[in-house]
Amino acid sequence: MSAKIINGNEIAAFVRAEVKIEADALREQGIEPCLAVMLVGEDPASRVYVGMKEKRCAEVGIRNLDARLPAETSQDEILAILDQWNADPAIHGILVQLPLPDHVDEKTVTERILPEKDVDGFHPVNVGRMSGGDTSAFRPCTPHGVQVMLKHIGWDPSGKHAVIVGRSNIVGRPMATILSQKEPWANATVTVAHSRSEDLAGICRLADLLIVAVGRPESVTGDMVRNGAVVIDVGVNRVDDPTTEKGYRLVGDVAFDEAKEKASWITPVPGGVGPMTIAMLLKNTVAAAGRMAGSD
Repeated sequence: MSAKIINGNEIAAFVRAEVKIEADALREQGIEPCLAVMLVGEDPASRVYVGMKEKRCAEVGIRNLDARLPAETSQDEILAILDQWNADPAIHGILVQLPLPDHVDEKTVTERILPEKDVDGFHPVNVGRMSGGDTSAFRPCTPHGVQVMLKHIGWDPSGKHAVIVGRSNIVGRPMATILSQKEPWANATVTVAHSRSEDLAGICRLADLLIVAVGRPESVTGDMVRNGAVVIDVGVNRVDDPTTEKGYRLVGDVAFDEAKEKASWITPVPGGVGPMTIAMLLKNTVAAAGRMAGSD
């Protein structure tokens, strides 16, 4: 058996088309959705990612405000800019690209963004509301994108066993919260595993749905995948490959060639979860604009 491929590029294009319709409708009301993005430092991966976000914003009709700051920018300067953006009613969503330089406290920066403009879904208010079952709370873009992917392929996690490998606040923990909610395309039994889990391979083999987000290239091998499981690979890792023009290639946290022979569905890297993260960010931004317009 060879798994069906979950094409993140195609699903993300579908989401962006919906977002463009929503953005066009807001502009007809005189509201131009706006996303403000802050990048501190010169991390190459972050620069590429921010550039892609800006491109996608333009495609769907979201105005993009860009603040690219040197790595030595002080925390107080960063917070001052965020305060300006919070106070500006023309800005509907705020995103601070992570990671931040070591001298900047991510928690302080995250909590400075108004919850209603926190389109990344990382503010404690949004995390708490989501955990309490409030479906209107902004959800972190990557795990929410995974849920949308499952809906798109028609695979309902209700009653199924989902194993999530990774416990980060960006993917693993919110993914577990979303899948365990009492709502459509959730209602799963969820196990969160991590690097210190005993018999990680055995835990993975229990999964009907295996979601891997550990940041270690090809750490989940084919023998860790249950026959017929759905495998969602969140990882993106650069590994040396002298046979390629760039000298490297991108791989996920799952050994794709092995896992695809066991899984029923699987996401590739690249072209899987990554495009969905940006698509859900755009969706959150337009939703934020609509809500602010409704509260005027």
